[in-house]
Amino acid sequence: MLFDQQFLRIPGPTPIPPSVERAMSQPMIGHRGIETSELLQSIKPRLNKVFGTKQDVLIVAGSGTAGLEAAVVNSVRPLDEVLVIVTGAFGVRFAKICEAYGIHVHRMDYEWGKAFNPEEVTRYLEQYPEIKVVFATYCETSTGVLNPIDQLGAIVREVSDALVIVDGVSCVGGVETKMDEWQIDIVVTGSQKAFMLPAGLTFISVSERAWNVIESNPNRGFYFDLTKYQNNYEKDTTPFTPAISLLFGLEQVLNLLEAEGLEEVYARHQLMMDMTRAAFRALNIPLLTEDKDASPTVTAVQPDDFDAELFRKTIKSQFGLSVAGGQEHLKGKIFRVGHMGFCSPADVLQTIAMMEIGMNRIGKEVQLGAGVAAAQQIYVKKGRENKCQFKF
Repeated sequence: MLFDQQFLRIPGPTPIPPSVERAMSQPMIGHRGIETSELLQSIKPRLNKVFGTKQDVLIVAGSGTAGLEAAVVNSVRPLDEVLVIVTGAFGVRFAKICEAYGIHVHRMDYEWGKAFNPEEVTRYLEQYPEIKVVFATYCETSTGVLNPIDQLGAIVREVSDALVIVDGVSCVGGVETKMDEWQIDIVVTGSQKAFMLPAGLTFISVSERAWNVIESNPNRGFYFDLTKYQNNYEKDTTPFTPAISLLFGLEQVLNLLEAEGLEEVYARHQLMMDMTRAAFRALNIPLLTEDKDASPTVTAVQPDDFDAELFRKTIKSQFGLSVAGGQEHLKGKIFRVGHMGFCSPADVLQTIAMMEIGMNRIGKEVQLGAGVAAAQQIYVKKGRENKCQFKF
């Protein structure tokens, strides 16, 4: 293993394209100067396409969790009733943020590795009509589940006036997102996942319905008060010091997404998911999620005859290959392979080859090349069908 060679295949932070690294190394500019305003003017309308919305996409200096907290503090008052749909660790995080603000939390808990059932959400809301907000996670990073967010807004509107707020941190930019069409009121994501940037930016888009609620809420906090960001956004500036270097990088990320085409970006992520899942099936290693619930950005693997943590340590020491472990009660029981952002089918093939050797090293009997061959077969078939062109 070369000293400086690392292969980052975790579900965030993800590798950064060289052109984005170069963009971020530009000389610093004044955050209240004309250059920053022009930079924001270039970025603003291009983010709307990624979110699938006509609404502004606000940029806040902070992590994805900062965006989740901003969504909570702006849209909900203490003692309000909310519903949090929990399909993994980040659904739990949404509940904990709400509880920290004295909010009355109803939880719908699902088995980790399963997506939520929209019809059950409808029945729950009929039972508790005082619920004002429904919180859900689009991609549950801890399990590799992609929840049916495309159905959530419509089914909530049928029975309730509750807002729908979605954590899209580990998938927006890598999977189709249609905030307006799906009737989602707030979508939050972060910079260090499919957006191919370091951590440090969170993006938040707000519907007109949600703005009505936010503007009538007297307890929006200070730094996270979204009305401040909206008022400044209209003037091509920010209420507080922006992360200028990350904005330079964001502009180049948008260049890359547009050069590839968003539909091709989504097809690439779907293809990488299919390749990864086919590889583990060929190696007879169980997956945590069913195909219908699987996320195009991260795959959770649940080995039943070898130690997941020993495997992770082995591929890290042998190749500098990093995959993520399990969280909470899945710690030590699963490992998670990220395939999002600056990642291509070639990276997936390389990763599978290294993992096969890692399994061999720890005594797991595998036919070397079987996983790679299965992934190759998916690429040969589906890569041609989708007409993917991997342009960076």
